[in-house]
Amino acid sequence: MLNQQTVQRLREMRLRGMAEALLDQNNNSDVQSYTFEERLGLLVDHEYISRQNRRLARLLKQARLRLPASLEDIDYQQCRGLDRAFLHSLSSCEWIGTRLNCLISGATGTGKTFLCCALANAACRHDLSARYYRVSNLLTELTAARGDGSYPRLIRQLSNYDLLVMDDWGLAPFKDFEGHDLLDVVEERHDRGSLIIASQLPLENWHETLPDPTVADAIMDRIIHNSHRISLTGPSMRKVTANKQTSSVTN
Repeated sequence: MLNQQTVQRLREMRLRGMAEALLDQNNNSDVQSYTFEERLGLLVDHEYISRQNRRLARLLKQARLRLPASLEDIDYQQCRGLDRAFLHSLSSCEWIGTRLNCLISGATGTGKTFLCCALANAACRHDLSARYYRVSNLLTELTAARGDGSYPRLIRQLSNYDLLVMDDWGLAPFKDFEGHDLLDVVEERHDRGSLIIASQLPLENWHETLPDPTVADAIMDRIIHNSHRISLTGPSMRKVTANKQTSSVTN
């Protein structure tokens, strides 16, 4: 009865990890020989890990990553210009702590989205908030927010993420008002949070996707000078994957 009351009170205090661990201890005869301090330590460890897992689940849900990617799963066998040591250094997420950006360019299929999501996943695993957007979807949300009066709130929300991912930059030339919206996003995040921007276009062509040269200058000045740059080369990974699948079926 005492244990049941203790478990119930732990749950009421939202110490669900400790409650589960206590029930496990009661059903494990080996644990009965542990000292009080050892059993308490196990309860606290279980609660800590449980909270960390729930926190990570919330961060990943909030990030809305397009792919369940991780840096550990990157394919280095294909020659794509990836530096394993450099990406390992990015996995520490210190670059996010110092408010640096990461600019990724490469032809379609070379793995830009996978890399974006893998870096954002690493950020979540370091207890940092992240949010993934395709640029077209971000612009749609910004336009809708202007219409219903929630634009300032959305800009504040976007500025509060530790890492904001903007994928598929410049698939089509931006309209004039879209350039101004992007400048608002970039300006509010400048020196406050990090950006990952990915595009099929080489970095030197990003400027011309924006119709207003003044706005383009302002955006580029804020994202280029404090950034890591990754240029992906090589074949389409979709084609490589399809060939592997076809080979495995025929064999």
